[in-house]
Amino acid sequence: MASFDVLFLGGGPAGYVGAIRAAQLGFSVGVVEREGLGGTCVLWGCIPAKALLEASLYANHVKKAAEFGVNVGEVKLDYAVAMKRSRAVSTQNSKGVEFLFKKNKITWIRGEGRITGKNQLTVKTADGKEEKHDAKKALVVSTGSRVKGLPQVGLELNKTTVISSDEALVLEKAPKSIVIVGAGAVGCEFADVFNAFGSEVTLVEVMPNILPVEDVDASKEVERSFKKRKINVLTGAKISDVKVGKSSVSMSIESGGQQTQIEAEKVLVAAGRAPNIENIGLKEAGVQLTERGFVKIDKKMQTSVPGIYAIGDVAGPPMLAHKGEREGVVFAEYLAGKHAHDMDYGNIPGCTYCHPEVASIGLTEQACKDKKLDYKVGKFPFSANGRARTSGETEGFVKIIRDAKYGEILGAHIVGAHATEMIHELVVARTNEFTVEEVDLAIHAHPTLSEAIAEAALDSLGKMIHA
Repeated sequence: MASFDVLFLGGGPAGYVGAIRAAQLGFSVGVVEREGLGGTCVLWGCIPAKALLEASLYANHVKKAAEFGVNVGEVKLDYAVAMKRSRAVSTQNSKGVEFLFKKNKITWIRGEGRITGKNQLTVKTADGKEEKHDAKKALVVSTGSRVKGLPQVGLELNKTTVISSDEALVLEKAPKSIVIVGAGAVGCEFADVFNAFGSEVTLVEVMPNILPVEDVDASKEVERSFKKRKINVLTGAKISDVKVGKSSVSMSIESGGQQTQIEAEKVLVAAGRAPNIENIGLKEAGVQLTERGFVKIDKKMQTSVPGIYAIGDVAGPPMLAHKGEREGVVFAEYLAGKHAHDMDYGNIPGCTYCHPEVASIGLTEQACKDKKLDYKVGKFPFSANGRARTSGETEGFVKIIRDAKYGEILGAHIVGAHATEMIHELVVARTNEFTVEEVDLAIHAHPTLSEAIAEAALDSLGKMIHA
């Protein structure tokens, strides 16, 4: 039996970041991980998907290269090459986490773990042996989440014709036709990728808008862009009469009062994720779950059982890597007796990496209406931004929602090229309770896309300059 101060069950973004911070604070740390360090984000999510999206950006840029005086001749697209590069990037990132573990003297225990006693894990190792390890101070559940199918409408994942994002990341070629069910971040990102590589894409969403958690203006802007690229977008949709064959799937989709019969080579189910809570001993240990099946935690990330903690996707939404990473840091600092800053769940940015990109922080305009807040909106289009014109990336806008009386930033929404990088100016502003006047006081370099942020702030004050 090996004994550690802190044991993490799961080595994804929450687990590995929490482990590194705990090690930095002087704790002896072990991490049980069966697959590879970095978890879903590095191996099957954020990193490989964004590598494919970069490939789709190249594909679309090349198609417009002649407009910039660059004639490239015939363009050939090869999804297999893009996929293999994405896998290589994923492996590189995972190896990077391994290096950080060695640097911080963290022990990687390769295998599947289960809580079998007070602060004790039993691990079935890769070679079939069983080991017991205990945690003197804290046992941390960071098992993440997994893809799920839609058996209620007949779309059970089968890894061939009905696939998840996991299988999409290792396809040898882009399908001739694909239906993507679920138009959240994952669905929109893969719609972008497969469209760029020549697939006939149908994007299906049960809610009235794609990207339903985003501001309606942002959702509508992406939908317009997708339709221009001949992505078939069906919202407010109901799926019925699903028939899964060996080489195709057919279904009936009702949307906008019309019934459409669709047959596609593949269906990608991108309708959410489920927390990994099964077969890890939570029930036997007495750990309480929420109504939705997530592990219930307090502000220190502790569960209902003293000494057992939970962080990341398994501890509830938003199911985002950066949220899990910060929970790992907060947990470690509380455990070390530091004055940790509590998690600020209202200030976690959301990012979608399709093209145009979408990024947001805080409240949507609809949420402001629902809360009956007195607010003003400032909006600036990239079509009026000099830097956007030079790059030919004029889709989208910056939208800032401010409190009418004091200028507090209630929410901010960016659609456009590099939106996921630009949002952080507004994340910092909102986290530190800056007003729109204070954003305007910061001189923004010209010509930059970020000038659109300053202009949106000015517009919320009725003082916009360039539009």
